[in-house]
Amino acid sequence: MASLNVGNLGEFLREQRRTAQLSLRQLADAAGVSNPYLSQIERGLRKPSAEILQQLAKALRISAETLYVQAGILDERRAPDGTGVQTAILTDPSLTERQKQVLLQIYESFRKENGLGGSDATGGTAQRSDDGPTDGDRPHEAQADGGPHAT
Repeated sequence: MASLNVGNLGEFLREQRRTAQLSLRQLADAAGVSNPYLSQIERGLRKPSAEILQQLAKALRISAETLYVQAGILDERRAPDGTGVQTAILTDPSLTERQKQVLLQIYESFRKENGLGGSDATGGTAQRSDDGPTDGDRPHEAQADGGPHAT
């Protein structure tokens, strides 16, 4: 197991909290930890348990695995199941929560379309049928209002 790098974890948590536009007090309340304890974690003075990291991840709406990696509890892995991409999207400080969710939905729909499946985080996507005309047959029909039956 890798050693705990609390300084980087604290900086990462602070950046995620600011990106989510949460005050220290708001995040502490949402995660069920005390305000001073969270402040100490962010400043690198405390080593939170895996359970506390999980609570913080839930409050920040990011994966607990992401925080475990930042804390050095888990080694970062680049799995072919798409978790690396999902983690990158969820932890990008330059994206809003809405943008993150939209990107995840698009990513999952592409994976499903290519037969790679995945979690049903997108709420399901329709499978394309090869029976009907392709975009090349009637290029402007489906683009009128973006719907599949547009004319």
